[in-house]
Amino acid sequence: MAVNTEFLFTDGDFAKVRTLIHRRAGIALGEQKRQMVYSRLSRRLRELRLPEFSAYLEMLESTQDGDEWQSFINSLTTNLTSFFREAHHFPVLAEHVRKVQQPVTVWCAAASTGEEPYSLAITLMEALGARASSAKVIATDIDTAVLAKGQAGVFTAEQVSRLSPERLRRFFDKGTGANAGKVRVRSEVAAMVKFSRLNLLDPAWSVKEPVDAIFCRNVMIYFDKPTQKKVLDRFAPLLKPGGLLFAGHSENASLVNQTFKPLGHTVYELARGAAKAVAA
Repeated sequence: MAVNTEFLFTDGDFAKVRTLIHRRAGIALGEQKRQMVYSRLSRRLRELRLPEFSAYLEMLESTQDGDEWQSFINSLTTNLTSFFREAHHFPVLAEHVRKVQQPVTVWCAAASTGEEPYSLAITLMEALGARASSAKVIATDIDTAVLAKGQAGVFTAEQVSRLSPERLRRFFDKGTGANAGKVRVRSEVAAMVKFSRLNLLDPAWSVKEPVDAIFCRNVMIYFDKPTQKKVLDRFAPLLKPGGLLFAGHSENASLVNQTFKPLGHTVYELARGAAKAVAA
């Protein structure tokens, strides 16, 4: 059935979009996402001056890679984020890293526009003091548009409105000129965070070094169960002994993977011998 809107968008078109985004990014779109798909991809059709969705999809499928594939993925990813979102996780991280002797590394696997990785960097600075100079946050995301915003490190007054005055003074500079009314993360905070693109479905990840904690929050809810298991299995060998996995409030890693066991509210640690078993 075709939908009577600006662009022809048939059931077949929607089915193809669902197949392509699942294949490329692991995102499992339900039937209820049809209007969202139409709304977001219509912007691409207008910009490219294409008459209907079938033409757009044919253009995509005519090439294996290219800028439009990234625009397609960027259009269909969801980037709801904020500073210190799901705040109960950050004291747990602080307590964990205080016990770590070697330089601390935390991976934020869904960096979005930067609020989460900068929250992690601030947590490390507050918890480690002078030791934070050797700590780092690896910030990755599949969406290149949000990564660029995160790397810029500039935020509106509304985006930082829930931060305490003390944190605002310590970790942000007030904007001037074109950035008046905004803030920018201070250089010492920005220096701790390295942004890069990473698709969790890629056969090889750019993150190869062991990490003390992985924040992968509100990502698994967009994957089907086989994709969730695949990603969690690949997380396991990257965690240092005693390392932690932080999931979103509506996610439960133990339901789809026996590699991790619950440690607290949406906080997980590796089950005994799990990393070796997965790596083997």
